[in-house]
Amino acid sequence: MSTSSSKVLNILITGGARGIGRGLFRQFLSKGHRVIILDSNTEELEHVKSQAGKWSSVQGNWHALQCDLSKREQIKDAVRTVKETFGGKLDVLINNAFPTTLQIAEDRTMEGEGDDIEAEWDLKIAIGLTAPFILSRLCVPLLVAGSSTSGSPGTIINVSSTRAYQAESDHESYSTAKAGILGLTQSMSISLGHRHKIRVNAIIPGWIHVENESKAADDKGTAWEKGLSKDDIEWHPAGRVGKSDDIVRAAEYLIESGFVTGQEVVVDGGVGRKMVYPE
Repeated sequence: MSTSSSKVLNILITGGARGIGRGLFRQFLSKGHRVIILDSNTEELEHVKSQAGKWSSVQGNWHALQCDLSKREQIKDAVRTVKETFGGKLDVLINNAFPTTLQIAEDRTMEGEGDDIEAEWDLKIAIGLTAPFILSRLCVPLLVAGSSTSGSPGTIINVSSTRAYQAESDHESYSTAKAGILGLTQSMSISLGHRHKIRVNAIIPGWIHVENESKAADDKGTAWEKGLSKDDIEWHPAGRVGKSDDIVRAAEYLIESGFVTGQEVVVDGGVGRKMVYPE
């Protein structure tokens, strides 16, 4: 299965209306693949629909569906639509969505007063960890059908984060979901690999600057480097901050590499290898 060959892939991406997901959507469309994205943000979805025609050279090879991934029935409805649209065959599932900007609790500490932090936890775990499990489970028949047609296994890519290993104060739900999805990746790679030859891998992004991947940025004509300082750039041994294209290349590697499964691909510019001392 190759993204660079003449084969057109059927690809499903969650959280595809902005950020890293939008970068994946744009790049796969530009290469002629058939892509469906799921997102809950109606404003961003409508905007990305207006942009998708500029990215794709093939009419009708993309769909942008509204789906709240915290709602199991909506996930099931979305999978039914994917099945109908792709003729029952899926080559790639990318579980990317996470409500990064969602904030219900004013007090960010886990020991704070009230139950808002628990409600926030429930919602973020539902979207960031439970939804990838449910979506992957429901897509197994589609991935099996896709692989039997192409001669190559279908593949699942889960998007984690370096926060799975490096914590920041008062981000328990984010770190837990991103660490949990690594365990899910490992387990699914064995279960689905032995039974169906479906490969499952994870991408672990570090600082991926996506301020240009949204409706507001498009309206303002925001350049990718907007908001980045000299210190931000020099913090990275690679000499720059990450771009959504870096995640695209990691995804393409995992899609094309038929002997790679159960693995974690870190895309962080080398920051995770740095020893940091207090100043």
